[in-house]
Amino acid sequence: MDSQILPFIIFLIAVTVTPLLSSAAPATPCQSNCGSLQIKYPFGTGYGCGSPRFEPYITCKSNQLLLTTHTGSYLITAISYKDSTLTITPSAMSTCNSMQQSPNLGLDWASPFQLGPSIFLLLSCTPPTSSLTIKGSPVCDPSSTHLCATIYTCPAVVNLRLPLFPPTNTCCVYSPANFNSKGELDLREMKCKGYASIASFQDSPTDPSKWMYGVTLKYTNGGFDDYYMNNKCNTCEDSGGICGYSPPTNSFLCICNSGFNATTDCYNNYNPVQDYEDLIGTSTSLST
Repeated sequence: MDSQILPFIIFLIAVTVTPLLSSAAPATPCQSNCGSLQIKYPFGTGYGCGSPRFEPYITCKSNQLLLTTHTGSYLITAISYKDSTLTITPSAMSTCNSMQQSPNLGLDWASPFQLGPSIFLLLSCTPPTSSLTIKGSPVCDPSSTHLCATIYTCPAVVNLRLPLFPPTNTCCVYSPANFNSKGELDLREMKCKGYASIASFQDSPTDPSKWMYGVTLKYTNGGFDDYYMNNKCNTCEDSGGICGYSPPTNSFLCICNSGFNATTDCYNNYNPVQDYEDLIGTSTSLST
């Protein structure tokens, strides 16, 4: 074959094949980390990354991993892939250092998330909280009122228009907590101004300044996610790839560092641009 024609044919092949492979790629590059958090399946950092079942709710913006629901977007501060839990820290949630009035907190019923074993402290409620009920059932845990007395030692209570060391009958320990029929913690319905959620006491049950504040959520994999995790995703991640999917069919993709994707793993990932450059270099040297 004429040495002048060969590079042109290879160029046509590369131009034809590359868009076909690239069309299956996610709209934004997938990342294995978002800030300090390691991102693994079923989570992803954008459209086409992770599982399509989780993608509408989880995004990475400005190196912050966010969970978005119908009540707002919440910063994710911890993930346990072993326990299938994550921790969110809503910006309007109260802590020992900063107490404030809070809007409702909620989850979408269609999402793969549900409320985990967090302890909610409902703050600045209309007294007496012992009469607080939801559908006729008492809400407050009378055996844990010491937590109210403890967090009310924080000077930040004045931000809720409470005096220092207010009476504890304006606080309610809601545990085990649940959301209402709208999937929300409805503070207005319970006549409370704010809430704090304790993810961990950090071995300091009497020092609220050392507690870990956050809302623990559990997530559940569906059959789709279990199938791909067991059959393809582990192999993809072991090869250095990131698990994703190709819209609109949502077929599995292993997203590789080369910029091209595979249907299994990145061990034998094909890069037509590199092959084209290698062949052009060879044909040019032959021509010369």
